Amino acid sequence: MALRSFTEICGFERETFLRFREINLSLPGVSALPGGVKFPDSAGAFHYEESGKLLSVTSNRFIHWSTSGDSVQLVETSLDTNLLNNAVRLKLCHCSVLPGGVTIIETLNNVIILLSTNQSVHRLLLPHPARMYRSELVTELHMQSIFTDVGKLSLQDSSHSALIPGGAGGSSCSTGWLSESGEAHYALASPAGGIMVLTLRPHDSPGEVCVVELKRSSMMQRLSGWMPSAMRGEQGGGGALSLAVRELEGDCFLFALCQDLRLRLWSFRDQACVLEADMLEYMPSCRGARRLSGHGHRLRLVLCSTGLCLGVYLAVPGRGQFTVLQLISTDSNRYSLDHVSSLFTPQETLVDFTLTPTDIWAVWVDDSNATVVKYINFEHNTAGQWNQVFVQPAPEDEVHIGVDQDPRETYLEVLFSPLRFTASAILKALQIFRRGSDRDRTSDVSWESLKKEVTVAVESELQSSVTEFEFSQEEYRQLQVEFWSKFYACCLQYQEALSLPLGLSVSPSTGMACLLKKGFVSFLLPCFAVDHLYLSYEEYLSSEEETAIAEDPELGRDVLQLVQCLRLVSDAVSAEMAYEMEKALEHLQSPERAADLVLENLLSNDSDTVMEDIQNKLQDVRNPAAAMTVLLRELDLETDSEGSAPLLSVSQDTASQPLGVRISLSQLYSSSSAVSLICQAVCHMTMTRELFCRDLLILQKLYLRLGDNVFLGGGAQLLQLQQDLIPRSSNLLSSYHLLKHISQSLASSVALDLIEANLQHLTVLELSDSPSLSSASVLSPQTVVELFYQTVGRKMIVSQIYSQQQSSSLLVWSHLISNVVVVLAQLLWPSNPGFQFPECLMANCQYTQLQEYVRLIGPWCQVNIGSCRFVLGQCYLANGEGQKALQCFQEAATEVDKEDFLLRLTGGEEEDAPPRLQYFNKVLRLLEDVGLPELVIQLSSLAITEAGNDANSQAALWTRIFKHHLDLGHNSEAYEALTQNPDSSMQLDCLRQLVVVLCERSQLQDLVQFSYVNLHDEVVSIIESRARGLDLLAHNYYELLYAFHINRHNYRKAGAVMYELGMRVCRENRTPAGLQQQVNCFLSALNCLRLIRPEYAWIVQPAPGATYERAGASPKRNSDGEFSSQPVKRQVDILELRDLEREYILSSSRLSLSQLHPSQAAIAGTIPLHRPNTP
Repeated sequence: MALRSFTEICGFERETFLRFREINLSLPGVSALPGGVKFPDSAGAFHYEESGKLLSVTSNRFIHWSTSGDSVQLVETSLDTNLLNNAVRLKLCHCSVLPGGVTIIETLNNVIILLSTNQSVHRLLLPHPARMYRSELVTELHMQSIFTDVGKLSLQDSSHSALIPGGAGGSSCSTGWLSESGEAHYALASPAGGIMVLTLRPHDSPGEVCVVELKRSSMMQRLSGWMPSAMRGEQGGGGALSLAVRELEGDCFLFALCQDLRLRLWSFRDQACVLEADMLEYMPSCRGARRLSGHGHRLRLVLCSTGLCLGVYLAVPGRGQFTVLQLISTDSNRYSLDHVSSLFTPQETLVDFTLTPTDIWAVWVDDSNATVVKYINFEHNTAGQWNQVFVQPAPEDEVHIGVDQDPRETYLEVLFSPLRFTASAILKALQIFRRGSDRDRTSDVSWESLKKEVTVAVESELQSSVTEFEFSQEEYRQLQVEFWSKFYACCLQYQEALSLPLGLSVSPSTGMACLLKKGFVSFLLPCFAVDHLYLSYEEYLSSEEETAIAEDPELGRDVLQLVQCLRLVSDAVSAEMAYEMEKALEHLQSPERAADLVLENLLSNDSDTVMEDIQNKLQDVRNPAAAMTVLLRELDLETDSEGSAPLLSVSQDTASQPLGVRISLSQLYSSSSAVSLICQAVCHMTMTRELFCRDLLILQKLYLRLGDNVFLGGGAQLLQLQQDLIPRSSNLLSSYHLLKHISQSLASSVALDLIEANLQHLTVLELSDSPSLSSASVLSPQTVVELFYQTVGRKMIVSQIYSQQQSSSLLVWSHLISNVVVVLAQLLWPSNPGFQFPECLMANCQYTQLQEYVRLIGPWCQVNIGSCRFVLGQCYLANGEGQKALQCFQEAATEVDKEDFLLRLTGGEEEDAPPRLQYFNKVLRLLEDVGLPELVIQLSSLAITEAGNDANSQAALWTRIFKHHLDLGHNSEAYEALTQNPDSSMQLDCLRQLVVVLCERSQLQDLVQFSYVNLHDEVVSIIESRARGLDLLAHNYYELLYAFHINRHNYRKAGAVMYELGMRVCRENRTPAGLQQQVNCFLSALNCLRLIRPEYAWIVQPAPGATYERAGASPKRNSDGEFSSQPVKRQVDILELRDLEREYILSSSRLSLSQLHPSQAAIAGTIPLHRPNTP
């Protein structure tokens, strides 16, 4: 079914205002004309010839302009790339721009702008975008506009500007064109009905300005054989109100629609009028219109497949008429008009209209100053039924503030939401609202700064008006409402002025329709079928006999009847009830319960018998359950697993495309204008459908209440309604409320250190290469949906769309933009398996928005439950709430093997490990990176239960627990973890680390008292190795080993340790202190041996000359680098108690000697020690 309606989307961008470069042009000899005519403001647009080609540098690129008095504003816009220096304001001093006085022509090398004023004509020669870049492949995010170097043009030169000889003060309209030889022609209508044509030589061939007057007396007499006196010279009235020009058959033809309602065709080559037609012949019912000289008549041309067509609008009292005519030519250069269609409209004040090969698009302003836009197919529309364009309504006159809402926050939310006000309107209101010298202080501020400035200005105004020092809370609230509503009213006034329509444009290449307003440009997007039904005006809805969402005619009629009932419900719901319903959704209350309350309110306050009318209409719906099913199917954006598969691969789908196509696709709809437009289109769609679902749910509750009275099918349909349709409607209502919320939720600016910390966390999770992570090239987004679209959504959308279509070179606006909006909404749809949007929020540190997202979907969404818990845990981690984060991570673990995002998290781990265990390992590394050892211990303990019989995993987890307990100083818990480790080598490593760390911390009591079941020899070996391998002066592990053996009553080994220490002290510390230590060691050794039975009172020491193999020493190699095969000599000597006594006496004597003669201490230390075989 053909497109039935369009929706206006105002793509308000984040910038506070467009930065125009001001250029003042003053020609010598030009002065203000006395009593000059003021022409109405106007606007228009020029679309590049290749704007519909994907591989062109001008794809989706156009120039729009607006005129006001002596100023022309020119802006170049692209939906694919951001244009720098793209706005210029040209001020033509003492001149007024004529209606139709801006013409833009495109040549191979240049873009030429022709300007006509009441005193001068101008030509701006600018480079063509295709010539500004040498390479055909343009990959920059930003490009220079054609207006970049406009300031370098010498606009006052004769090649660019010229005065109109004798002035053109009486001209009412103009047009311009460029000949094949490069001459610029300007056609100016004279009041008497003639046309003056000025010609500027080609810019590279200077010469005098040529002037030709096409007078009505020059009509070709040979065509008619007579010349009426009214057509001779300057006699008679009937100046042209609208001019159009077209080059045909080597000649240039000028079309003029005059005040006498005659259409005249002039041949510029022959300088003659070759056709005259009375437009009243096509308006037989308006014969009195001949005597009316209005200024609302318009003329447009378009080249159709059958030839040149003319669109003429005649404004007569009470009605307007569009007449479409086709120009017919014969071999003898005779011309006539063939009537194609006549279309009527009741609107009186036409602003502008445009003609396409099949349609007429028009914009009016009605009596209440509201904008009305419609279009119609002039070829195949026998009923004369205009199609609707749903324009953006003006912001509400008043803001509803709930009793639980703060006035300031509520007004700020409304003012700075993406859909209601342009930043320039807020800025103008702020400048007026300020007092004195502060008015001009705000000139260029960011979006966040503007919000702060508004808050300060309103609060300051409130404070300055206060004369009392004490207020009740209610009084202060009333003051807040008063001043904020005053500022809001000021914003409304400026927004209304900026929203005044000036023109309408439809791209010949892409079919993109734009509404040109005083302060911005809005775009007309195709309206989806279900939205069309809900938004249609009553007279349109009642006249429709079929709908695109139902193939069966009977079912289609039921759907239309049901939608009419929905419209009645919508009208009956008051603002207070709508607010209560919205609040219920926000607070996660049951939508069904909220709908019940609204229905109770409607039934109890049915003073206008609206509910009675609804009940009567419900009787006409034959099969309400089937009609509701059709509507719910259209509203549901859930995709099946096959349909969502392309969304998971970003680059593979377009990898087969040529390089040029891939680069162009990488830029398609990527400019800030496109980002804003598409995301606001999603927002508008979700707002409409949320209301649709709300009203449908209320209507379903009414059906339940009425029961069998309206259900012809009886109980089966009631059961289906209660168990299937109402829950589905409730779920859809919650889903669209969520999408509306996120599409209006502003993105937060993030500090650099937080970005770096987050990147580190993502690296640990192996998500740092995720496309969801924004790069430096991403523009500053306004909402989180814009952030998502810029970072990952646009690539996925383009990839999916272009993988499904054969030809990728033509950009058809209505088809492409609809697909982009739908696929973006599907990516955001919470019931779809994709998890890209929450992942994007997590990757870009939008933690507050992500927490709110998870909160809103919690009670009703059963998809990606575990993934939501995981990203919520990330939010808690970022906010320093570790225990909450751990709880979320644990809850997410149950869904690891069911959800794609969590499965992706487990990538890179041991493939043979269970997915849940791989997940725990990733989270443990994350917690370690954040620095939360207590949580690591808790989660590791939980993960051990998942490890089952996997010894390696258990060993790794026990090692992790040991490490963090030890780091925290939990010595007993660390020892316990060590003993649980099933891997002997890892257990030994942990034991070695325990010994070293406790020694370094001087926590020897703990070290000695541990039981070391089955690890006694290992502990002794570790301490002995440390004792023998380290410098005695820095570390003394011998005393630790001595205490260890004493604590276990192993006195002989304790004595051996002390004896070995004494021997080393003698060799390594030849000082009096060393001698004293040696005496103490031998004395301790003696004490130990005396504590055991005499037959066991002996110790072992290495024999002289024997090789001593230190524990833990590396194997020795020979000169060839091979391990030595020589057996190690293990000869030892036995020392008994009497031998130790002799050693003690000897060392004690040396100590006494050194005390008497300190200088002999070192010599005393070198006296050979006692040998066991000495007598």
